[in-house]
Amino acid sequence: MTTLTDRYVETTLRRLPPRQRPDIERELRASIEDAVEARVAGGEDQSAAETAVLTELGDPARLAAGYADRPLYLIGPALFVDYTRLLTVLLSSVVPIVAVIAAVVRVVDGAPFGTVLGSAISAALTTAVHIVGWTTAVFAVLERTGARWSPDEGRPWTPDALPAPASRRTRRSELIIESVATVALAAVILWSPSLKLKLDGSGEPIPVLDPWLWDTGVVYALVALVLASLFFTFARYHAGWRPVLGVAGGLAQAAPAVLLVWLATQEHFLNPAFIAATGWPEQATRWITPALIITGAVGILSAFFETIRHARRG
Repeated sequence: MTTLTDRYVETTLRRLPPRQRPDIERELRASIEDAVEARVAGGEDQSAAETAVLTELGDPARLAAGYADRPLYLIGPALFVDYTRLLTVLLSSVVPIVAVIAAVVRVVDGAPFGTVLGSAISAALTTAVHIVGWTTAVFAVLERTGARWSPDEGRPWTPDALPAPASRRTRRSELIIESVATVALAAVILWSPSLKLKLDGSGEPIPVLDPWLWDTGVVYALVALVLASLFFTFARYHAGWRPVLGVAGGLAQAAPAVLLVWLATQEHFLNPAFIAATGWPEQATRWITPALIITGAVGILSAFFETIRHARRG
């Protein structure tokens, strides 16, 4: 069973380089154990003593910064951890969203794939520069004026702020659901030419997806990428977080979404004959490509955030 000390140590070690973790874990656990034993010997309850010791140690993020000998003087020790946390949240959320919006606008305007990609990258870089610059400026002003930047700033840290440990049973359930969904998606893609949603003059089904996908073999590459993503999910579940495995898994998870975006911009995803047979209005077909791009972008963002989540569990 995971104890409060285990959660505290794990949260601290996540922020340290892997080579430093074994020595620091032994040192930190020994320090906590000695302090708790001293309090228990003085008549305190075991649970209350453990909570008091961890409270005195303070925020694991700041403790880890001290162990790693990180330079906290860019903004100032009191605000540096909060500064980096806010910066990480803004860069990992706002920048991708702006890039997706810029790409969709270019697609709607009918721009070629190269222009779409260039606009997305340019918007992402410009947004990132503004976020870093303005966030740094705000925290620099707060540092020099001594103003509080949030209601929580200045409040003492308590062990209640420690993240809850991830249950292996929960992760297993997530793995099963993802496996079923992935296999079902691959089966639907491969089976789609036989779906009798619309029939031609001879009574044969009109494929929903563009026959070009089968003629070029791209559909098999798409299915292979989807299954490769599932493979890395299994590997990450059994082997735990490893930097190389985590990055490879994130790329494998994002690859099908990238291919979907490319197919959408090339107009090689849905079968034109099927669209004509359904009689969809022009307004509906005009938004098919942006909708597919948004779907692919959501998949890419999902892979990005999932990689970050596992890295933090690390």
